[in-house]
Amino acid sequence: MHLTEDTLGGLLEKWATQMPDHEIMVYPDRELRFTYAQFNERVNDLAKGLLSIGVSKGDKVGIWANNVPDWLTFMFATAKIGAILVTINTNYKLSELEFLMKNADLHTICIIDGYRDSDYVNMIFELVPELKTSARGHLRSENFPVLRNVVFIGPQKHRGMYNTPELLLLGANTADDELNRVKATITCHDVVNMQYTSGTTGFPKGVMLSHHNIVNCGQTTGDSMNYTPNDRLLVCVPLFHCFGCVLAVCSVITHGSTMIFIEDFDPLLVLASVQKEQCTALYGVPTMFIAELNHPMFNLFDLSSLRTGIMAGALCPIDTMKQVMERMNMKEIIIVYGLTESSPGMTCTRTTDPAEVRATTVGTNYPGVEVKIFDPETGEECPAGVQGEICCRGYNVMQGYYNNPEATAAAIDRDGWLHSGDLAMQTPEGFYRITGRIKDMIIRGGENIYPREIENFLYQMPQIEMVEVAGIADKKYGEIVGAFVKLKKGESLTEEEVQEFCRGKISRHKIPKHVIFIDDFPKTASGKIQKYKLRQMGLEYVQSKAKR
Repeated sequence: MHLTEDTLGGLLEKWATQMPDHEIMVYPDRELRFTYAQFNERVNDLAKGLLSIGVSKGDKVGIWANNVPDWLTFMFATAKIGAILVTINTNYKLSELEFLMKNADLHTICIIDGYRDSDYVNMIFELVPELKTSARGHLRSENFPVLRNVVFIGPQKHRGMYNTPELLLLGANTADDELNRVKATITCHDVVNMQYTSGTTGFPKGVMLSHHNIVNCGQTTGDSMNYTPNDRLLVCVPLFHCFGCVLAVCSVITHGSTMIFIEDFDPLLVLASVQKEQCTALYGVPTMFIAELNHPMFNLFDLSSLRTGIMAGALCPIDTMKQVMERMNMKEIIIVYGLTESSPGMTCTRTTDPAEVRATTVGTNYPGVEVKIFDPETGEECPAGVQGEICCRGYNVMQGYYNNPEATAAAIDRDGWLHSGDLAMQTPEGFYRITGRIKDMIIRGGENIYPREIENFLYQMPQIEMVEVAGIADKKYGEIVGAFVKLKKGESLTEEEVQEFCRGKISRHKIPKHVIFIDDFPKTASGKIQKYKLRQMGLEYVQSKAKR
């Protein structure tokens, strides 16, 4: 397989020259359209604006926003000047944001006004009170010594913050000399993107991805779906995930295709947008496709333009896969499996695989990526039919975790194999099937949740002696969060009190759906808690609760 040496900025410029009037992105709900040439000009203006407020090569620029139109402008503008875009989960609450801002050494953070029940502007003022008294360009924060700028994505003005129209104007009135000089220093092996994931334990870690990682992953993903400039992909998955900013954006930019955006997932808006814009591809986690198929107005829409797309983030029910292929006309839909650390594609099904294979396996290795299953105990390669840890090696493996060589060494072994923490086996036909997890991560509707983080948070409750968090199987989300709590002697707590303690302090999807009070934990002979037994207990608890 031929790997490309292209950078994100280089690809945008290529299409802006070759197909200037071809659309790169459309927001159908507000009739907002950008051609490649128009978008490239906007990106250049923002890039020069960022340079003029002191953002330079290697600086970390955080983006905390849902899929607003300028999300992509920031993604490409930072790429052109060699800054590193740090994507921030829109569900983060104050403590999660504070940890990321410090851990990532953010130089600049770009925010919208808020999302759902979170007011981002007030949260930033709470974390960085100096904003209210600092002149822009002169911010010095006691809590965040590296932080220099806060940018508001939109026209509103806030104390101490720049906004996007100002940066665009600043850039439009700046000569190209500095931008051209910086662009000439950028190579495809520079880190361009940092996304936070907890890996197997503890606090989130910044996964460093290079142009080479994500551009080649985008190239091979688009190739797997036979993308051309005629394809129009509807993007309703969050851009802060690899699913959005790599599998969507990078597979489009490598093939000169078009992206149709909706800011937040809404099944009705998805169906209407597919029809209005004649989309050929659609992405989503299984719960999104289920919501679209079950929408009472589903039959009113013409989805005959659809051809392909990706389902990822959780295992797909066979019936859902068949319905998507038949009722949504997505005969060539594929499944992608991977993790942020593999940028994210490790394996995928192909458009030619039977529906059964696409619903029950995660396909075969990505082109140019080696995939093997190793016995976690012995390190030997497992034969077909034997369960082990699925690992990969190739261009897609991250550059490492930011400022965390120990965690990097634990994830990538001396031979260059990235250890996924997922259990899998290979079928006799050569397809990979994910069978479970070595690590305790919970995947709820495509969102990765790390039990340790919730456990650490719940230990703040004085009544709790011990708590373990585990995933409980769920038809809608794949898994939901269960907290198993042992109380201190003489203390009492209810499920509602535990949930109330979490509200507003940790992201909504991390709040335990079920709190199960127990006297003791199932343990191995060596005293290690058996999470799989907790998962089983959780399932039995939910089933008995449903019968009551």
